[in-house]
Amino acid sequence: RAILEEVLLEVMYDLPSRSDIGKCVVDRSVVLDRVNPTLVTRPETPAKVERPRRAAS
Repeated sequence: RAILEEVLLEVMYDLPSRSDIGKCVVDRSVVLDRVNPTLVTRPETPAKVERPRRAAS
């Protein structure tokens, strides 16, 4: 647990404000070589088209 907390210290404060990130990949090099984790962006989804609402009859 301590190792993961140390590795993710910087990322865990940055990620909550980043809605474009889908996942954070921690591999062997992140733990052993102290490189930054890989941040994978989410695929962009098209804007949702809202249909006009109708009154119930």
